[in-house]
Amino acid sequence: MPILEAVILLVVLVLLSNVCSHYIKKIPVSLIQIFLGLLVALFFKVQIPLETDWFLLLFIAPLLFNDGRKFSKRELWKLRGPIFANAIVLVFVTAILGGYLIYLFVPRIPLPVSIALAAILSPTDPVAVQSIAKRAKLDENILHLVSGESLINDASGLIGFKYAVAAVTTGYFSLVNATGDFLYTAAVGLIAGVAVMILIQFVRDFLRNQGINDVIFNVAYKIMTPFVVYLVVEELFHASGVIAVVSAGIVSNTSSRNQVIDEMPELLLVTEKTWDIIVYLLNGIVFVILGIELPIAMTDSIKSSDISNWNAFLDVLIVWLILLVIRISWIIIYECFQKIKHHDRTISLKSGFLAGISGVRGAITMAGVLSVPLLLKNGNAFPERSLMLFIAAGVIIVSMVAAAVMLPLISRADFSFLTRGSDPDQDDDGDDEPDEDEQKNQYLTDSEARYFLMQLAVQAVEEQRREDNQQAAYDLMLNYQLLMRKLQLHSQSDEVLQEYLQQEIELRQIAFDGERDALIKMLEKKFITTDEYYESLKHVDNLETRLSHEFNARNRWWSVKKLFIWWHGFVRMFKWWVGYQAIDPVKQKRIDIETAKAAINALSKHVSNSEDGQINRQAIYHLIVSYRNRIERIKHPKRYTQDAYQQQINVLQSDALAAQRNVIIQLVEQRKISKNTAQRLRSYVNYSENEMIMLMDFEAD
Repeated sequence: MPILEAVILLVVLVLLSNVCSHYIKKIPVSLIQIFLGLLVALFFKVQIPLETDWFLLLFIAPLLFNDGRKFSKRELWKLRGPIFANAIVLVFVTAILGGYLIYLFVPRIPLPVSIALAAILSPTDPVAVQSIAKRAKLDENILHLVSGESLINDASGLIGFKYAVAAVTTGYFSLVNATGDFLYTAAVGLIAGVAVMILIQFVRDFLRNQGINDVIFNVAYKIMTPFVVYLVVEELFHASGVIAVVSAGIVSNTSSRNQVIDEMPELLLVTEKTWDIIVYLLNGIVFVILGIELPIAMTDSIKSSDISNWNAFLDVLIVWLILLVIRISWIIIYECFQKIKHHDRTISLKSGFLAGISGVRGAITMAGVLSVPLLLKNGNAFPERSLMLFIAAGVIIVSMVAAAVMLPLISRADFSFLTRGSDPDQDDDGDDEPDEDEQKNQYLTDSEARYFLMQLAVQAVEEQRREDNQQAAYDLMLNYQLLMRKLQLHSQSDEVLQEYLQQEIELRQIAFDGERDALIKMLEKKFITTDEYYESLKHVDNLETRLSHEFNARNRWWSVKKLFIWWHGFVRMFKWWVGYQAIDPVKQKRIDIETAKAAINALSKHVSNSEDGQINRQAIYHLIVSYRNRIERIKHPKRYTQDAYQQQINVLQSDALAAQRNVIIQLVEQRKISKNTAQRLRSYVNYSENEMIMLMDFEAD
């Protein structure tokens, strides 16, 4: 397949996988990506040619640099001993011991290949580990330990894998030479990565001092950093580019609070979102490629007469269990040392098992194993490459399935974990679940606080509403009301939501009845004819049917009834486009105004005749604003020019945003929201303001 078409296909499959993940929340998105890649390979015979050098450069360098850039430097330094022990010693224990055990249980694979397989299976997905560890409520030290280990074990695992593969391809291995080479590549890679990163930052600061401070240029400059670091260290110093990009990422994280960021805050925002997109696509593409490569590995293994299919799947389970036992044993040993050091600590086998099962294999494992060469130096085929790829892919899948199935059972908590390739915004969905500190202080959740901000925004707009800006005010209030309604729909439980929807249906029914009464009165006064009455009544009936169906089928699939409703809407639009009018336009405006007033009066009477606890004032206010907005648009369809209208919107929205900022400060002072919630709310208000300013710039252009 041509490279351009392949890239487009891979990106489309990554996007499709996240759409599927929205509806299938219990299955990690990486598994869905593997499945989609497998379907494409089976039904469309798609193949992706891979080259080791560009694959490592394109995928591993930016992914590891981003991991180093994201990791907490305070925790990395605090637990530097255990983290480096886990990341280096555990990896090589896994490679040697695990490789030997794999060789014993799967004798078909030569010992050097088994060591290479164990080495590349030792790295764990840092996002998955941290996601699982937090949701399973592991001990804080273990959480930071496994998170930091998952960051650095990528580099050590890839180095061990590189030497094992080199031993297989060349047929020669010297422990002394390998040890010396390892020390050189690791030490020089570390030093060179730090030095190159410092040089890159120095050049960036120099260019900025020369007046080259464009945000887009600086973001592109940052994005190119891991590729430059990797190439320079690999090509010039012949050291480990993997360790270099990790150390460069950590240096970038350490120096993130410099003058550039302080003076250019938008640079941080754009850079973070750009990195999210890059990691989102690269990691997703790796798993899609894994799915595409599965048939190749399966075909050779399945067609082989030396091993049965059941034995191949059994080999996958055996290798996964070997790695799991080694990992759990290491965590328990670490807890034993902690108990000796801190006598008040207890050894938890459950925590050890949870930490072990959290070792989900991810993109680095797949990227490494796909880079195994097809041929040896002498021209022979790489021994058992297809079975090696099959086992590696199988262990990745089994580790994900095991974590998704076993963790909720063991921890007695209903959650799904994230991976590097997950939607970068997906974790925001959990913001409504307060942590222990928030529960203790009874803080408002994110949705509750944002809903309160919307209410204050509507109130601020209402206070600034005047005769000359009513249309803009009603439009803006209606938009805020729609946002508030969406928050309610997504944040309430099914029982509360059902009750809320039922109340709104009843209120809308009251409004529709008021419109019908107004039509009857106009017919009795002979303001409208019988045909005009039935035409207007039909419009109200169709609107009521459509709204009722939307409420009752909010989360359902398409239905024939909904298609008919859409068809009627299309017919109405077509009639409007061709200029068809069943009723005189002037009379139609009068009918619409009178029916809207009647609906408002009906809702007002309902409020006066009901007790406070029996009415949904927010829903009633929303309906009244929508009817007032209709009246204003009918009365003054061309009262304002577009520029004047947009200026009024901007002024009103600025007042609303100012009111929201003041409320956030008050909520923090009153301890109604946590600091994390306040930060997210401020970001939301800032985003809204930036969007408004950006639209103003577009309008000015």
